[in-house]
Amino acid sequence: MSITPTTMNDEQLADALAIANVPTLLPVLVQLTGDTRWLEPPYQPSRNRGLDDNTDGGLPEELQTEIRQAALEAIKAWRDGEPVALPDPSPEMMVRMLSWAMGEEVAPEYGEMLVAEREAQDADTTGPRLPNVPEGFHALVIGAGVSGIAAALRLRDAGIPFRIVEQHDDVGGTWYENRYPGCGVDTPSALYSFSFAPHDWTKYFALRDELYGYLQEIVTDKDLRDSISFETTVTAAAYDEDAQRWEVTLRKADGSTETATPNVIVSCVGAFRTPKWPDIPGLHDFAGPLVHTADWPADLDLTGKRVAVIGNGASAMQLVPAIAGTAASVTQFQRSPQWAAPFELFHADVPEPLRQLSQSVSLYRLWYRLRAGWTFNDRIHVTLQKDPDWPHPERSVNEINDGHRKFFIRYMESKLADRPDLLEKVTPTYPPYGKRILLDNGWYDTLLRDDVELVTEPIAKVTPTSVVTVDGQEYEADVLVAATGFDVAKFLGPIEVRGRSGTTLRDTWEEDNPRAYLGTAVPDFPNFFIIYGPNTQAGHGGSLIGTAEQQLNYTMSILEQMLDAGQAVAEVRPEPYEEHNARVDAAHEQMVWTHQGMTTYYRNSRGRVIVNTPFRIIDSWYRTRKADMEDYVTEPPHGDAEPVGAGQETAS
Repeated sequence: MSITPTTMNDEQLADALAIANVPTLLPVLVQLTGDTRWLEPPYQPSRNRGLDDNTDGGLPEELQTEIRQAALEAIKAWRDGEPVALPDPSPEMMVRMLSWAMGEEVAPEYGEMLVAEREAQDADTTGPRLPNVPEGFHALVIGAGVSGIAAALRLRDAGIPFRIVEQHDDVGGTWYENRYPGCGVDTPSALYSFSFAPHDWTKYFALRDELYGYLQEIVTDKDLRDSISFETTVTAAAYDEDAQRWEVTLRKADGSTETATPNVIVSCVGAFRTPKWPDIPGLHDFAGPLVHTADWPADLDLTGKRVAVIGNGASAMQLVPAIAGTAASVTQFQRSPQWAAPFELFHADVPEPLRQLSQSVSLYRLWYRLRAGWTFNDRIHVTLQKDPDWPHPERSVNEINDGHRKFFIRYMESKLADRPDLLEKVTPTYPPYGKRILLDNGWYDTLLRDDVELVTEPIAKVTPTSVVTVDGQEYEADVLVAATGFDVAKFLGPIEVRGRSGTTLRDTWEEDNPRAYLGTAVPDFPNFFIIYGPNTQAGHGGSLIGTAEQQLNYTMSILEQMLDAGQAVAEVRPEPYEEHNARVDAAHEQMVWTHQGMTTYYRNSRGRVIVNTPFRIIDSWYRTRKADMEDYVTEPPHGDAEPVGAGQETAS
């Protein structure tokens, strides 16, 4: 359910604060009381270890009790009418409070972003209404997943008419399509939420059904459903230079077609759209159920079945523990090992008193989210840079990264101490964070079961009843599951998009080499904006929702400035586009993701990193706050004599 402000009585508050996160309570106390002694010794929490929530802050019991009691008195006073002493902390104070709550230094440049987060949770809208939207000007949003829902709300609040087209019969995108057992998010629920739509999460890391329900609820509460054309697929889009509009071909469920002519397209297709099937001889001749984790049949019953799982990435690591014990046996085929971090809060319920506290005390909810954001965002970015003087580049990229490696190996050893054969199989040779770090949701424990087998020999072929490895071993199976991810190199999938010149985006991107300015705009494709485009995923952490909101801030800034200047079209210039992508590639050359010791979906066939951003989240946040229209060519509505605004007129 959404956050509905409630009032807790004294007993309820006491019960909640007895188990509340102590480091989170410290900035809450400062804001409620104005007393900064809570940011001084002896109340300094220890630094978080790994991804731990650090609930007690490493403080002695007597100090924890003092903090909890002081928070109880301060929250009761606020509940009973006492105003917040420090309602609008400066950026400097926000940084000071977060640094103290984290037990480590947060850089000063994060202050403005922290203030924006604070302001967003209290805002009535997702952005300002634009005063200069011309009659008939409208947008088409492709996709009704996370990004599409957020885009629609931004457009509506800005006063720009829009329509959403969605290929499925309901909203949700990734969380509609992925419904395999164990499916969930590896970002804290508090962070995997829209800044403008806090939620009463039941788990610290939400599972698929709750995430899907969250998106459903937003669409219903915000009255978006009537703006969505379901079971409608975009097959082609071509820019009409004379009309200054896009001509978009839509195919409906009954096979009929329709043409839409929006001024603006916001592509919210996303990267994780097209399932990637492994290229294995005989795969599609398998006689039993053959399924992909991205297209899980609702009626698939694995009870008593021999299940073979191809792959060991994020989806496989969630799936295998979820089906072990239900299936008669599970055989998992691993192409390459993965690094996985301890994940104590996976499947853990948020205690009811803390759910009530988050609903009742917005400051607690805010600071819990800000702490989660620091833990899962830029904290490790510096550790992913290659040290040219590091003597062990084959196993790690710098000394701290090597320390991460030792930590992960110690964790694996603690789980598999009695199975050195398994330990050898699951230990990667490439540096930690070379691929996205997975979170251990019981996978190592599951490998110890008698009915689970991990196979590391490459697969030679699939027969109608088995999987055969290159050493000649045959593994009988009743059900075959491909947990092999997505074809992320083709960001817009089968949609044929033709720009001003008539060139397709697929050709511009050379099939698997997508590039965009700030992940959003491409020359020759006017008024076409991509959300979650190339080089926008924060591979070092972060939240997809946060990335989408950043890109939407940028897109709306372009539209606002364009329309305020009386212009009808904005198109990114080639020079900033090329300069940006040169910076992206140069930065990646210094990072772990270009290490040659592994293969990853982050890179295309040329070895270029196309998915991840090499920049910190704070860097992207600043660059997307307001668009620099000098980076764009603009043109007025046809019929106007002269262009106006910061940009330049497009040559016809």
